[in-house]
Amino acid sequence: MSSTDPDRTASPVGETPPARKRAASKPSGLKSYGALFGGSDAMLSLYEQIERVAGTDATALIIGESGTGKELIARTIHDFSARRDAPFIAVNCGAIPDNLIEAELFGHERGSFTGAAQARVGYFEHAKGGTIFLDEVTEMAPVRQVKLLRALETGRFFRVGGSEEVVSDVRILAATNRDPATAVKENGLREDLMYRLAVFPLRAPPLRERENDRELLAEHFLAKLNTQHSTTKIFSKRAIETMRGYSWPGNVRELKNAVYRAYILAEETVELPHPHLNSRGKRPITQGDAMSIWVGTPLVDAQRQIILATLKHCGGDKRKTAKALGVSLKTLYNRLGSYEETAAEVEGGAPDDGTAS
Repeated sequence: MSSTDPDRTASPVGETPPARKRAASKPSGLKSYGALFGGSDAMLSLYEQIERVAGTDATALIIGESGTGKELIARTIHDFSARRDAPFIAVNCGAIPDNLIEAELFGHERGSFTGAAQARVGYFEHAKGGTIFLDEVTEMAPVRQVKLLRALETGRFFRVGGSEEVVSDVRILAATNRDPATAVKENGLREDLMYRLAVFPLRAPPLRERENDRELLAEHFLAKLNTQHSTTKIFSKRAIETMRGYSWPGNVRELKNAVYRAYILAEETVELPHPHLNSRGKRPITQGDAMSIWVGTPLVDAQRQIILATLKHCGGDKRKTAKALGVSLKTLYNRLGSYEETAAEVEGGAPDDGTAS
């Protein structure tokens, strides 16, 4: 996961995390902070924010793409908090069936539903005094969010089928790979729950924004594999160029798996083939009003993708599109004419109010 090493070594319990104590990890230049690895500006900024929120009991919402290490960020907050000696329980909300998530979180009494042969303590009681990490919290059905919101606001809840109120002493950290505002509009996330979770929002930076971290993390993963298997394999110059040039949309998880595969195949020198350099048909990644284009995309294809995405964003209005792209309306018409049917698919919004001259 992203800003992180999935096979972390936790910092000693009780050790405070002042910035001056951030230890440099092997290879030289790769800094670490708790469970996190990286020395880019984006990561150093994240470390500062974690340092500020860890000593409080504030709820935090960690927002980031898949593979960016959201759980490891949560673990680091827990490890540097006053709750470090109590349990840390990670719950993947998207992996639990909707009809069971309430019982998983808050427990249930015997006979409260089919299959409940005996009473069971939920995660909120198991984590007493500690931290619960709710991953992919936006995947929870709205009807289930009500009880979670009440538990957050009052610190009390009832087991499913129970009549005795249970006092909760846990800190809640949550994460999502969706934009929270979009999740409220499109995915049924309650707005009041979003605000309650996002008392302290944190952003897990994607690997493409982390400057030199890609190469250093790859060297770190390779060094660990060499240590585990008593080998001395090294990256080729071409492999290092690939690390620097590829955007790694799967983030640190993708990078680590790529290094592992390349290590297995290598005798002494580890090659890292470019995952998409020869893939002309790979579609761009669009998130809101931003778009990422694969490294190695032919220039003519990249221009086409940008023009069509801008036209769609402008609702099919060609004048707005031309203005946004900084080209004349005639130039835009000429380009769209060469795209034919594909351009027609994204038109149909506002009329262009004019013709090319």
